[in-house]
Amino acid sequence: MIVLGIESTAHTFGVALLDDQLKVLADVRKQYVPKSGGILPREVAPFFSQVAGAAVREALGAAGVRMGEVEAIAVALGPGMGPQLRVGASVARALAAYYGKPLVPVNHAVAHIEVARWLTGLKDPIVLYVAGGNTAVISYAEGRYRVFGETLDLPLGNALDTFAREVGIAPPYVREGKHAVDICAEGGEFVEGLPYVVKGQDSSFSGLLTAALKALRGGAALRDICFTFREIAYSSVVEVLERGLALTGKREVVLTGGVAASALLNEKLSLMASLHGAQFRPIPRSYAGDNGVMIALTGMAAFKWGQRVEPRRATIRQRWRVDQVPVPWYYGFP
Repeated sequence: MIVLGIESTAHTFGVALLDDQLKVLADVRKQYVPKSGGILPREVAPFFSQVAGAAVREALGAAGVRMGEVEAIAVALGPGMGPQLRVGASVARALAAYYGKPLVPVNHAVAHIEVARWLTGLKDPIVLYVAGGNTAVISYAEGRYRVFGETLDLPLGNALDTFAREVGIAPPYVREGKHAVDICAEGGEFVEGLPYVVKGQDSSFSGLLTAALKALRGGAALRDICFTFREIAYSSVVEVLERGLALTGKREVVLTGGVAASALLNEKLSLMASLHGAQFRPIPRSYAGDNGVMIALTGMAAFKWGQRVEPRRATIRQRWRVDQVPVPWYYGFP
């Protein structure tokens, strides 16, 4: 059994093929990199349209597979940016309809969790999902993932990118495997006065962003602001995760999403987990960000449990929450 997965929720158009032994046959990624500023959907969607066909052909060629050998096509239908999602959905619908293949709808957030569980071998973790468009503490219970806490405004990844852009240290946002803010923070010291905001079980980063920019305009050293911004942001999500760990009684902790590439955040989570006698394992950095493998993996699980959609009904859902998705395969896959 071979599943083809298509990812197109943000800046990466990914196509991957995975067999039922969970062997990655192909993993093609075409990433849009803005010349300046942030990610603008009106610019990314045309780029996706230009590279989509070549990405599919490249993946099939790398795997040595023909479309006739593909048993199902999985596609991320949300959450994400509308214009980009529509490109991926259009490609997946066309392939499924033309070749007569089942089409499997995949939730992007669920896919990040599933690929983390697969790569770490952790079976029942509490999850910190942090990315450019999402920040949440998530735990499985009674048939689906449940949100224990989430951002009330900016996602953590977006807050980091916006701050880096505003102070002139990005793009590029990541260099040598480190975020621009992490590089800037080296040698920095803590600055008093920036807000640490955890409301109940939820985090907030907009006030921190505003205060950091104000402090910089007031004369504070850039590296000190970078250091303080990063420490407060990371510590707030670790606090919420720690509460979730204590409440749920889980014994495993996993970090996933684009910000999971941060060595410092991994270090903080590892320390927190050890204090509670829980196990933490980092995911490979190459799978922290968006990729087609996680879509193919989750699509395979969903397909085996009978989840599929008619191509004409495969509509995108920009705000498709992780807790709206049935996950019947949880204890038996991967």
